[in-house]
Amino acid sequence: MFGGGVYFWLGYGIFALLYSIFHWDWLPAKIMADVIGWTSNYMIQRFWTFSDRIHLSEMQHAGRYAFIQAIGFIIDYLFIWGLVAVGITPYIGFFMSSGFFTIWNWLWYKYWIFPDKLNPKV
Repeated sequence: MFGGGVYFWLGYGIFALLYSIFHWDWLPAKIMADVIGWTSNYMIQRFWTFSDRIHLSEMQHAGRYAFIQAIGFIIDYLFIWGLVAVGITPYIGFFMSSGFFTIWNWLWYKYWIFPDKLNPKV
C-alpha cells in the first residue's frame, strides 16, 4: 500500500502541477506523472516490499513490471479519456481508477512480477 500511495500522490501532485498550473493537456500531464510515479513505485516494490522475493534477474522483474504497467496504462487512459469525453475532470478519474489498480497491481506484483518462489512455468 505504501508504494501504491507514493505512486498515486506523487503522480497526482505532478499531474496537478502540469495540468492546472502549467496548463498542459491532460494526456501529456498524466503520462509525465505516471512515468515518475511508476519509477518510484517500482523502486519501493522491488527494494522494500518484495525485497525477500528476488528470484529473477533485475531485467526479468523490470520487464514484467513494464509489461503489466503497459496493460494498466491502456486501461487507465481509456477510462480517463472516457470520463473527460463526457465532461468529468481527470482528477476524478485518478481517484476512481486508483481503487481498481490497487487490487490489480497488488495481485500482479505478488504472484507474477515478484513471485514468492521461482516457478519454471511462470
